This record gives sequence, C-alpha cells and structure tokens, in this order.
Amino acid sequence: MDIQLLYWHWLVLGMLLVVAEIFVPSFTILWFGLGALVVGFVEMFVPMSMTVQILLWTVSSVLFAVGWFKAIKPKMAAANQNKQSQQSAIGESGLVIKLPTESTLGSMRFSTPVLDCDEWYFKCDTKVELGDRLHIQEISDQTLVVVRLD
Repeated sequence: MDIQLLYWHWLVLGMLLVVAEIFVPSFTILWFGLGALVVGFVEMFVPMSMTVQILLWTVSSVLFAVGWFKAIKPKMAAANQNKQSQQSAIGESGLVIKLPTESTLGSMRFSTPVLDCDEWYFKCDTKVELGDRLHIQEISDQTLVVVRLD
C-alpha cells in the first residue's frame, strides 16, 4: 500500500498541532506543527516522496526546537533579568516549601514563574512556617528578600 500525503494534509496537521499547543503546557508540540507547515508549503510547489516529506518534517521540527532552546529562549531569559522586570516581580507571592536554617536559605515556590523560575531561595527577617505565603520585597542576585503580610 502506497501512502501519499498531499500538501493540504501537512497544512492541516501543522495547524492542528499548533492549536494543540494551547492546551498542552509543554511548549514542544509547536515545533512539530511548524515543521508540518514547512512541509505543506514546500510540497505545494515541489512534489516529494513520502520519505522525503517525513525527513523534511523531522529536520525542520528539530531545527525549530534547537533554534528556540539555543538561541531565542536564552535571549528572552536575559531580557527578563533587567531592573524593570525585577521591579515588576516585587509584591508577587509564593509558598514556603523549605524552611531556612542558621546556615541555609529557605526555598519557596510560585504558582507562575517569577523571572523564569518557579522556585527561589529566600531570606526573611521573621520566623516562617512551611506553607506560609510570602511576598517579594526585593531581589538580591539569585535570592529573594521576602516579607510575610498578615
């Protein structure tokens, strides 16, 4: 049996995968969808065998994913470390997941990432318990200075 996918099959598959990314929080399906769209557009103008289509889909999907993780995402993370981004994080709240000791910092988790991290080490002047909700007062290097608002 010889299976032949036409250009519009790839375009529909690509659109479905891109739309599916909305419902899957992993941010990986998007690259396969974009790869399928590439194959659809190329197939529109240059007919290819099924083997070449699958190869083009694989290569383009990998290139999109590598491009994202190696080039674009690090630049976005660096942009999030500026003073304006840090100022916007002031007041965000998270839960204590590890208590501070005499020699170690505490750890807290945020429901949405703060400056691209959902877990941060913190310093606090008052005594805290596991599960307490703390608010960011300032950001010092890779450590948060937090306060408990009652």
